Amino acid sequence: MTAADASDELSDDALLRLYANGDRRAAAELTTRLAPRVYGIAMRVMNSHAEAEDVTQEAMLRLWKMAPDWQPGAAKVSTWLYRVAMNLCIDRKRRARGGHVDLDAVPEPPDQGQSAAERMQETARQDALQGALMRLPERQRQAVVLRHLEELSNPEIAAIMEITVEAVESLTARGKRALAAALAGRRAELGYSDG
Repeated sequence: MTAADASDELSDDALLRLYANGDRRAAAELTTRLAPRVYGIAMRVMNSHAEAEDVTQEAMLRLWKMAPDWQPGAAKVSTWLYRVAMNLCIDRKRRARGGHVDLDAVPEPPDQGQSAAERMQETARQDALQGALMRLPERQRQAVVLRHLEELSNPEIAAIMEITVEAVESLTARGKRALAAALAGRRAELGYSDG
């Protein structure tokens, strides 16, 4: 078994403890595991690559700063980190109210396996979903992103958002209904058939 295989088997708690004791490889492993999801959450909430990168960096920095004080078993490392990321997003949105337009918000490069028409259709669908998401109330958007795009469980979302599981269920249900209503008139335009 290689050192890389051993680190793949370690829990997030164990890796965080190792980092707190000076093991830089543990930090690299945790970053590889957790940063992409933090970025995904931040991107969907902030709708800006630059903002999502900043949130991800800040959330990871906060994880490293609190590592020596981490109490294993008190919470999941990932849940704690997603909560920090969500709070950073909320703080940035509050500060940015006033029409900030981010020029760095460029769509992800398309999958080269698709035809140009398929890529355009997929981009239109993603843009429509992102636009509809951004029109949802903040808490509904957060719940929908965490549940349906990041595929977290309702208890994990409840811990991240610091609400009850029932509140998560209510927010996601209302958010899904609002998204469906916002996108209903665009089914043909977005290439969805009713049959």
